[in-house]
Amino acid sequence: MERHWIHVLCAGAVALGCAGCGQTAGTASPAKITEITVWTYYNDDQLESFNQIVDTFNETVGKEKGIHVSSYSQGSVNDLEINVVNSAEGKVGADPLPNIFSGYADTAYTLERMGLVVDLSPYFTQEERDAYFESYLTEGDFDGDGSIKIFPTAKSTEVLFLNDTDWQPFAQANGASYEDLATIEGVVETAQRYYDWTDAQTDAPDDGKALFGRDAMANYMLIGARELGCTIFDVRDGAMTLHFDEDVARALWDNYYVPFVKGWFSAVGHYRSDDVKTGNILAYVGSSSSGSFFPDQVMTSDTESHDIELKALPCPDFRDGKKVAVQQGAGMVVTKGTDDQIAASVEFLKWSTAPENNISFSVSSGYLPVTHEAADMETIRASAPELSPKIEQVLSQAVQEVESDELYTTRAFAGGKEARAVLEYAMSDQAEADRAVVTERLAQGQSLDEAAAEFLTDAHFQSWYQDLKSRLEAYQG
Repeated sequence: MERHWIHVLCAGAVALGCAGCGQTAGTASPAKITEITVWTYYNDDQLESFNQIVDTFNETVGKEKGIHVSSYSQGSVNDLEINVVNSAEGKVGADPLPNIFSGYADTAYTLERMGLVVDLSPYFTQEERDAYFESYLTEGDFDGDGSIKIFPTAKSTEVLFLNDTDWQPFAQANGASYEDLATIEGVVETAQRYYDWTDAQTDAPDDGKALFGRDAMANYMLIGARELGCTIFDVRDGAMTLHFDEDVARALWDNYYVPFVKGWFSAVGHYRSDDVKTGNILAYVGSSSSGSFFPDQVMTSDTESHDIELKALPCPDFRDGKKVAVQQGAGMVVTKGTDDQIAASVEFLKWSTAPENNISFSVSSGYLPVTHEAADMETIRASAPELSPKIEQVLSQAVQEVESDELYTTRAFAGGKEARAVLEYAMSDQAEADRAVVTERLAQGQSLDEAAAEFLTDAHFQSWYQDLKSRLEAYQG
């Protein structure tokens, strides 16, 4: 903020013909400064990386063309969305709407319907468009007319993170391989073997350990269904039609809920990387942008810990389904302003996604570059010799998935955020609640089969399925 006001004062001094602010006599300076504000949800390393991009732009192209960008983190994603909507609605105490904000499709869609979002397509030639992954550009094409309402700057997908150090003893004893984790069914089968193997290491019955966990359950539901030929939220012209096939729902149930209730899967910490750190699980599916959070140690108690190594593997797909990778990560949304402000915003976005700049941000923040040229591991390695082995593994796996799989993200629709939240918790909440009952019964001396029996019936699935379907139907049309 301090730098922002210094620059404004400098601009005023130049306009008045005054010397100062580091300006020497005879130095050329743009006659007019266009100020641009950017709001993000970035924090920690991501915020530092983005601020470096902003500072470099201001000192080079911005200085040359009379553009100054000021970046402000709004805290969390939710904080950012609330502040953006409050500004758009002109609520008392809200700051003016920024020129650019980091936005997911639902927030961008809300502002677009208020007439506050700029279509960036006229600012790009076809050659410039072709440089980007097409699915990234079409994410913000809400009406199917070729518009660009969300500009891609950093994306992510999902990979499987494995504690390879503690996996190896199990793999050697049981003949398990990384290929066993390539499919969702394979993960379930391997998790059962791991549970039985750990159970056999103690005298107590049914005390095996979980192998696997998952972040972002809505991704599991949406991407899993897509792999099996079902698009749960089919959006046309802003209206959603629900397609939640019962057989697809049962496949999702059998490959997450069932192994969770049996103790083969688990979720205890806030994120599954927390569960790896405590030794609760060995593997999880999570965002490629979270690679830096994978722990270096497992801490089984306050006094016992050991170092671990990461192995990044492909996100498992359904065995008989097509290969689909989730496309996620907020883009940048440009809001209505003067012609100069919009042109300056586009200038900054184009510059920040040039391969050398986009790679710099991606490597330090864990996100994926958004152009074909930059999303190449040889190019990334050449541009970022400081790339850590951990991030290199994750990026390499993610880049491969982005290039080879169908990329999918839900289209925006009214109530889309709320409908996704229903999917996020519907199965996981049921699984956690029922597993708690099973655990209590095990402590009372029941066998696992006895303790879990009532939860593994067709009737129990049907009750859950019909309830979830009914809740989702409320967001149709």
